[in-house]
Amino acid sequence: MSLNMITAICKAEEDARRAILLTEGRAQAAIEEARIAGAETVAATIARANSEIACLMHASDQKATEEARELASSTANRLATMRARAERRLDSAARQIVERIVKA
Repeated sequence: MSLNMITAICKAEEDARRAILLTEGRAQAAIEEARIAGAETVAATIARANSEIACLMHASDQKATEEARELASSTANRLATMRARAERRLDSAARQIVERIVKA
């Protein structure tokens, strides 16, 4: 083989090594960019989920508060009805007690 051919082959091999190193560097950079983009996406998704959770918790708290108010109102109404019924029966109960005591 001639010296020119050997030199050309050596140059081609060196060019190939440089191309491989350059490609590996670009691949590493692309991997790092993808990792960073993935981490940012995960962080944004977590932030969005936390925000949605906060909104849902606020809405459920409001609904629970409203339902508690309705239950308290309903309970108060039933209590007033029961008290009125008991007061109406009080006179009758007192008469019956007096009658039983007098007959005894």
